[in-house]
Amino acid sequence: MIQDADVDALLAGRHSDPFSRLGLHADDAGKLWVRVLLPGADAVVLHDAASGRQIVELAHRRGGFFEAAVPRRKHRFDYRLAVRWSGGGEGVYADPYNYYPQLGDDELQALAEGRHPRPYLSLGAHVVQHGDISGVRFAVWAPNARRVSVVGSFNNWDGRRHAMRLRHVAGVWEIFVPHAALGDLYKFEIISGSGALLPLKADPYARRAQLRPDNASIVAALPEPTPLPRQRERANRRESAISVYEVHAGSWRRGADGGFMTWDELAAQLPAYAADLGFTHLQLMPVSEHPFDGSWGYQTLGLYAPSARFGPPEGFGRFVKACHDQGLGLLLDWVPAHFPVDAFGLAEFDGTHLYEYADPKEGFHRDWNTLIYNFGRTEVRQFLVGNALYWVERWGVDGLRVDAVASMLYRDYSRPEGQWIPNARGGRENLEAISLLREMNERVGEVEGAITVAEESTSFPGVSAPTYAGGLGFHYKWNMGWMNDTLRYMAEDPINRRWHHDKMTFGLIYAFSENFMLPISHDEVVHGKGSMLAKMPGDPNDPNLWQKFANLRAYYGFMWGHPGKKLLFMGQEFAQGHEWRQDESLPWGLLHDERHAGVQRLVRDLNRLYRDRPELHRLDSESGGFEWISAHDAEHSIFAWVRRDGSGRMVIVVCNMTPVPREGYVLGVPDGVTAWREALNTDSVYYGGSNLGNGMAAAGLPVQDRPAHGRRLSITLTLPPLATVFLVPI
Repeated sequence: MIQDADVDALLAGRHSDPFSRLGLHADDAGKLWVRVLLPGADAVVLHDAASGRQIVELAHRRGGFFEAAVPRRKHRFDYRLAVRWSGGGEGVYADPYNYYPQLGDDELQALAEGRHPRPYLSLGAHVVQHGDISGVRFAVWAPNARRVSVVGSFNNWDGRRHAMRLRHVAGVWEIFVPHAALGDLYKFEIISGSGALLPLKADPYARRAQLRPDNASIVAALPEPTPLPRQRERANRRESAISVYEVHAGSWRRGADGGFMTWDELAAQLPAYAADLGFTHLQLMPVSEHPFDGSWGYQTLGLYAPSARFGPPEGFGRFVKACHDQGLGLLLDWVPAHFPVDAFGLAEFDGTHLYEYADPKEGFHRDWNTLIYNFGRTEVRQFLVGNALYWVERWGVDGLRVDAVASMLYRDYSRPEGQWIPNARGGRENLEAISLLREMNERVGEVEGAITVAEESTSFPGVSAPTYAGGLGFHYKWNMGWMNDTLRYMAEDPINRRWHHDKMTFGLIYAFSENFMLPISHDEVVHGKGSMLAKMPGDPNDPNLWQKFANLRAYYGFMWGHPGKKLLFMGQEFAQGHEWRQDESLPWGLLHDERHAGVQRLVRDLNRLYRDRPELHRLDSESGGFEWISAHDAEHSIFAWVRRDGSGRMVIVVCNMTPVPREGYVLGVPDGVTAWREALNTDSVYYGGSNLGNGMAAAGLPVQDRPAHGRRLSITLTLPPLATVFLVPI
């Protein structure tokens, strides 16, 4: 019999090593004893698992602690426990303390040394089979805890029932819980090194979680590896047309009851809609589990779990397939920069600053009141890099748009003097975060066809350069400077635009320093910034808002003709009037208005032209794909340029950013073409415009031997008011 002090510690949930006492053990004389802790049990009988025969009834010492000497046995054997419960009911169970350690030494060593790129295969909850017993293996990293138990629907949330085994080499606690199953709720009960009982913690590696406000983890199947369809590798290359439709899954459309649509309901509508409009990719704002709807998913505490807002995680897999079936790529917004402070989450996970930097000058984000991951800690790096691989390899998404990269790169990001800690070299760069991002991009880059996109707003060099060339290794970078400059220009009254001409041309100075994506994202249509339509100037007394719609159409033409991949947030494709509202559906009724329907038709045709004409996308990231014709006509607010594909084909783009038509405008053109014709005109009546232009006649616009814009040849054309025109050779 064990000492009373051991029994007291077990009953109090404070024993330092319950595996050394519970289960089957030999005493100093070699006699086998079996001991179990089953609070709420009235009687426990030991049975031989092979024969089913009763061996001995265990004595109940107190509080649910039972023990007995095992007669006529000298060696370990498999057994079952027949239990009668005080509340009624009986059952036969395998004993979790009769199982050997679950994780191999090599596996643990790899975790400890940062050599485990897919830690989710070891940590978290995994359904496993031991002989004829199915159950769940739980494992959690909590190196500074005094005791960790898994609690859940399978043990009445009693932390004494399944106290875990500490594997010291990696600071990982583990246990096999027989008879636990898919769908069971669970959390971890942790006693810190100082002896404090912490709030119950959700599993950082949980693949499913309860719908807020509940926050328990749910045992879920590990998705099977899902490789990208073969055609996605070509579609994601930088020489391909990439036009992204950014979506907040909770407010694109709402269900019939006004709530969230399920993944299957979204799969039935969203991919087909985006494909019909000619977009090449969908990008979802964060869909990993998060406690607060108002964070839009950017404050996540369930990086491995598709949000329960849209139903079980299996539905997400069907949504991914629906996107690929429509020929769309799928990008996920991914947030490795920070996490919220909710007590059930990662904050002070084992009673110490485990996942976050300890010093608030490093570990607290002043803008968002969130905590910052400790990017230098081996296990945290594995958690994040493994998560990136998890979404790409297990769910088959095309890639990740990485949020708030600038906040990761700089230790003084949004911090006043004296409130940040320099790096080991005395500089402001976060060397650990830079190293993490490079490692993540290298790992994701090993998956054929997968891509990463950086939301990075500074001039940090080489964001989309390969890591072997000293870059961060992203495939694309959002061009935030282009977005800010051009939207400021468009907000100006056309009469004043001549004084701001450089805002539209400055971006071409650095346009080929990165693989840029031109983003009109959710961030531009919230927090009082107004919708894209609302940003545009126009006569407030005009009930038809002619200038506003014309400005927006002209800007979209400018954007699609400009070098760089494209991204447009939902609702802006049909000129939504008000700002985005995260708690309601898009105002789809606007499409009954021809002005809004016309903008939607324009976006469809811009995407079609962009995809069909290699000149507009093949050299998006190379200077050889762009050539100014007129960059300095500030007086008339006219811009004109040539796009090339590297094999001799050309498209001319001309923008008139005033409401004054320019008839008889002489435009210099490249040699080698005898006539040009309009391929698209944003002023077409089909798009809601005034229908001024140059028609689509077969004869087109003949080239004349008349110098203009420093060229020996030219054409004479009509430039519609507030419009962009695309010209192609005949």
